[in-house]
Amino acid sequence: MKSLLTYLKHYKRETILAPLFKLLEASFELLVPLVMAAVIDTGIANQDKPYIIRMCLVLVTLGIVGLVCSITAQFFAAKAATGFSTELRHALFAHIQSFTFTEMDTIGTSTLITRMTSDVNQVQSGINLVLRLFLRSPFIVFGAMLMAFTVDMQAALVFVVTIPILSVVVFGVMLITMPLYRKVQANLDGVLLVTRENLTGARVIRAFNKEEEEKERFEKANQLLTDAQKFVGRISGLMNPLTYLIVNGAMIVLIYVGALRVDTGVLTQGEVVALLNYMSQILVELVKLANLIITVTKAIACGNRIQKVLEEKPSMKEGDLSWNPGAESGKEIPMIEFEHVSLTYKGAGAESLSDITFQAKRGETIGIIGGTGSGKSSVVNLIPRFYDATKGEVRIAGKNVKEYRRGELRDHIGVVLQKAVLFKGSIADNLRWGKEDACERELEEALMVSQAKEFVDAKEGRMKFQVEQGGRNLSGGQKQRLTIARALVKKPEILILDDSASALDFATDARLRKAIREMEGSPTVFIVSQRASSIQYADQILVLDDGEMAGIGTHAELLENCPTYQEIYYSQFPEKMKEKEAAGNGR
Repeated sequence: MKSLLTYLKHYKRETILAPLFKLLEASFELLVPLVMAAVIDTGIANQDKPYIIRMCLVLVTLGIVGLVCSITAQFFAAKAATGFSTELRHALFAHIQSFTFTEMDTIGTSTLITRMTSDVNQVQSGINLVLRLFLRSPFIVFGAMLMAFTVDMQAALVFVVTIPILSVVVFGVMLITMPLYRKVQANLDGVLLVTRENLTGARVIRAFNKEEEEKERFEKANQLLTDAQKFVGRISGLMNPLTYLIVNGAMIVLIYVGALRVDTGVLTQGEVVALLNYMSQILVELVKLANLIITVTKAIACGNRIQKVLEEKPSMKEGDLSWNPGAESGKEIPMIEFEHVSLTYKGAGAESLSDITFQAKRGETIGIIGGTGSGKSSVVNLIPRFYDATKGEVRIAGKNVKEYRRGELRDHIGVVLQKAVLFKGSIADNLRWGKEDACERELEEALMVSQAKEFVDAKEGRMKFQVEQGGRNLSGGQKQRLTIARALVKKPEILILDDSASALDFATDARLRKAIREMEGSPTVFIVSQRASSIQYADQILVLDDGEMAGIGTHAELLENCPTYQEIYYSQFPEKMKEKEAAGNGR
């Protein structure tokens, strides 16, 4: 939490002026009981109306000046707290953007959202209250005790006993509740996770009639959060009644002692009233301090959670090699080369890829096929360094992919992931994610190649047509074609299509592959697909089975010598199997 305070460095003036103005307000507040004592002992006792009026004007002046100081302190505190939270959010978001897929998988999306929203808000509230009350409340408490000593030494001993007891209660509750508030925030992560899954998977839940089960799941997570909040709330709730009990008990003792000393003539009635006012001030301030400590406890717990994210270092080291494969990539140097590559995901018990070895020359098309969970996406994710190989080397133009600068590497690789994701905005805005300064001609070319031009032309406004968040107002095939067009806009030297044509019909899929082969620049293309028809004309086909290479070669070669590929192909084209059997019987 301490390291987060560096984000207050641009608000040093505000962090100093806010508590100073609060202390100034507190100083005026401490003078009020003395003025009241003077009104009682001098004005009322002597029936001196002009004196009473003057003293009342003094009280009004103290109130107005205190109000001005309080408003000024609040302004500076709010400015510092909101500025702090703004910078913290920027830093946290920028840090999350540096995370690799490994960190995102490990930490989890739901908890990152909680820490960027709820946790930052809690820390902001804590900073605001600390600047306003952290010095003011102790100042009033100890100031009231010192002022009480100026009134009467013996009566002030009640303050000396009361304040340490109150401190034990307040700080004891704080120490107990701090770890419990961390647990509350963790349970909030769980509720957010269930909520996020239900919102993103609403169609699937309804399709399988799982509404009641998901309600129960949400209620269970919500009940865990509720129970944790109730438990810590009960402990925190003890603070106010305990402080009231102690202070009211002290006031009873103070009235008794004061009455005895008034009776003996040591104290005046006004001085007893002043002592009671100081005790009341202590009560009010300790209630404020109790609420402050609850908020600060929450803020510290949330700040520590944010700090853990900021301390999480990306596992992927940045290379220093500029992208220039064309200078070295002759026919003898493969564009992409996997040499005995293995991949184990963080926290996984076994390898997801084992000993993958193959080469892809410039302009070649590589098909990757295999059953569900065979590691197809894992292979292509290693090329743009979404993950790093745990064994072996992935090389581009003879250089280890880890040596390239990631930004430059990904600028020359077009990736279309399995899930088609579009953002709110126009079609043109979405396409320009591939190339920010792309002209209309480049956008049109990308639409032509991706086979998206047909449906874009039918939209009102064409490329000005507004896409809703996540592409909700487009069909699955339309979204896939736009994501392919987005990757093609930058004219990549390496194009990865990770099962990105699954929603397209066979004819559109065929036209898409033909258009990509005829593209200017002849990119090296990787096509990941479950369809044998999508990859059968590739220069090489990589067949995966449970993370291992079951075969590599052309379509014809694999039909001859790869049982895994034969099983996949003939399951999709049973008539070919019949033809083969008929030919075998004929011989």
